[in-house]
Amino acid sequence: MTTEAKATDDGFHVFDTTLRDGAQREGINLTVSDKLTIARHLDDFGVGFIEGGWPGANPRDTEFFARARQEIDFAHAELVAFGATRRPHTRAEDDPQLKALLDSGAPVITLVAKSHDRHVELALRTTLEENLAMVRDSVSYLRAQGRRVFLDCEHFFDGYKVNPEYAKSVVRAAAESGADVVVLCDTNGGMLPAQIQAVVSTVAADTGARLGIHAQDDTGCAVANTLAAVDAGATHVQCTANGYGERVGNANLFPVVAALELKYGKTVVPEGALPEMTRISHAIAEVVNLTPSTHQPYVGVSAFAHKAGLHASAIKVDPDLYQHIAPELVGNTMRMLVSDMAGRASIELKGKELGVDLGGDRELVARVVERVKERELQGYTYEAADASFELLLRAEAEGRARRYFRTESWRAIVENRPDGTHANEATVKLWAKSERIVATAEGNGPVNALDRALRVGLERIYPQLAKLELTDYKVRILEGRHGTDSTTRVLITTGDGTAEWSTVGVAENVIAASWQALEDAYTYGLLRAGVEPAE
Repeated sequence: MTTEAKATDDGFHVFDTTLRDGAQREGINLTVSDKLTIARHLDDFGVGFIEGGWPGANPRDTEFFARARQEIDFAHAELVAFGATRRPHTRAEDDPQLKALLDSGAPVITLVAKSHDRHVELALRTTLEENLAMVRDSVSYLRAQGRRVFLDCEHFFDGYKVNPEYAKSVVRAAAESGADVVVLCDTNGGMLPAQIQAVVSTVAADTGARLGIHAQDDTGCAVANTLAAVDAGATHVQCTANGYGERVGNANLFPVVAALELKYGKTVVPEGALPEMTRISHAIAEVVNLTPSTHQPYVGVSAFAHKAGLHASAIKVDPDLYQHIAPELVGNTMRMLVSDMAGRASIELKGKELGVDLGGDRELVARVVERVKERELQGYTYEAADASFELLLRAEAEGRARRYFRTESWRAIVENRPDGTHANEATVKLWAKSERIVATAEGNGPVNALDRALRVGLERIYPQLAKLELTDYKVRILEGRHGTDSTTRVLITTGDGTAEWSTVGVAENVIAASWQALEDAYTYGLLRAGVEPAE
């Protein structure tokens, strides 16, 4: 790790605590290798500080700091170790936790201290004055050892409500002892933006300390609270990637940075980093093994998706009419969703997005609109199945459906054996390039058996199909129409190693709906591969 790594501008800090506070989210369990990978992503994004964990509190965090020193050459961030002030009635130099913080080798240390008088008396079981001495001694000692120190005032806003003078005395004790930043923490996440702004303004005026903000999201206001604190003079924001954190999470790093850069005009990450935001958000989600939120501001795949025909008509004239920023600024893209709400503008824009030139043919566009509305009335959904929509669009534009093969018949059999196991077998009869093909295969289920039979039958003629793999399969039962009868919708996601696409099928039988989606999936895969239709 280089000792020269510095924040983009020390006058304003973006401080990430994904590896410590974010890792406390239910369902996240990071290995040391996971933490190292995330740290690299955060450094690529250009945050000023990365809080790596609590060395000495558990072996994993201790190992992380040891390996990070050896394995990561930070280009932008400084590594931060987190820990508590000294214990009551001990000397700072004798406290094993403070020694572990120094042994971590981190150039910056964040100390957490009590700032709520009831927490001091009930949790620490010490006096208010001794708590202030713990803050002074710990900060002074670490500063004397050459470390930069930030101090987190735990439960600050709740403590300020009941005893504002004591809460401010903790801020003064830290600042006067050499803490570079005193961070006001909304630990319970119960504050609202106007309250945050009022308190931060008062504390800044009364103490003269450099203040930061750490907001939890229990009221859904963590990002707003963070920005309210900035409005009030805070120059240090603590966030987590994708808002990960205990309970409902922390202030989300990506909306906070985007707002600071694009709305406030502050330069808080290096030049060229903002367009990497969507990629980094999704990459970190992959590491923690959580599906990226599709509706997350700025970086979600739906953040710039438009469905209503009214929106599309305006966007066709000027995208800014229904978008607050250009999605490319944060590495995202605009998407047009095709549904029964679609108008002509939606279809034209979606055709352009898919590379299908509709040539301003109003009659053609109107025909596609009506076709989509008719099909969606039957249960199809094209906003979730771009590949099926593109096949429909091309069929209308070209006057005929693209056909690489024709189905004569298919059959799927599920056999219940005496030992309680099941055997699944499918037979398909196809025509491709004037050749009749009969293929049979077994599978883990009837749909898997059909998929394998289709592949067995066609791969000899279309070797490009060998790359295709079914990656997701969803079934939804739609409303009944005739007594207990119901309509089934199947969505299939298929990939070829470089991209994925989704197709849809609808029928009263789940296997028949699956076959429709499979046919579209294979047809689209061959289209992507540049294969000419057989007929």
